[in-house]
Amino acid sequence: MSETLTVAEQKDAIGPGRLILVVGPSGAGKDTLLGLARAACTEDSNIVFPRRIVTREASAAEDNIAMSVDEFRRAREQGSFAVHWEAHDHAYALPVEINDDIRAGRTVVANVSRTVLDDLRRAYANVVVVAITAPPEVLAERLAARARASDGNIRERLDRNVGASADVTIVNAGSADYHGRHLVRVIRNECWHE
Repeated sequence: MSETLTVAEQKDAIGPGRLILVVGPSGAGKDTLLGLARAACTEDSNIVFPRRIVTREASAAEDNIAMSVDEFRRAREQGSFAVHWEAHDHAYALPVEINDDIRAGRTVVANVSRTVLDDLRRAYANVVVVAITAPPEVLAERLAARARASDGNIRERLDRNVGASADVTIVNAGSADYHGRHLVRVIRNECWHE
C-alpha cells in the first residue's frame, strides 16, 4: 500500500477557522456519521463539508468527486488541491478552496488519511482530529456487508494500525444518531469532552 502526501506550501499556518479532520479504520462508520453531521449543520453557512476528490467512482456511501488518474494528476499540477495523498491504490485530495473557507473563519470538516495529520497540523492553525472507530468484530461485519472491491483484503484492513493522535475518539458501536450528535458537538465547538 502506497501512502504519500503533499500539502500546499505555506509560510504561516492557515487560520483563523477550524479544520476538523475525521480519521478511522474502514468500516468504522465515518461516512455515516459525517452524513448525519452534514444534515444537522446544513443551515450553518460557517460549517463546510468539502467533497473529496478521489480516483474512484462515487457511491451511495461516499459522495466524492470522481476523477481519472490523469485528471487528478493535471489538477494536482495546477495547484487545485489543498492536500492530496495516496492510499489503497487510489489518490485522494481536498480542494484548495478550503483554505479560503478557513481564512474566512469557517469550520471545514473532512475525512482524511491518518498519514496526513502531522502535515495538516503544521499547515493549519486550528486543527481538531476526531478518530471514529468500532470494535474489530463490528468493523469486519461492516466491511463484509459493504462488499466494495476496492476495500481489498478485509483481514489486512483490520490489521492496520489506525492509531492517530486524536483529540476526540468516538467509538461508533451503538446508535449512529447518538454518535452523530457527538460529532456535531465537536464541529460546533460545544462541550464535547465526555
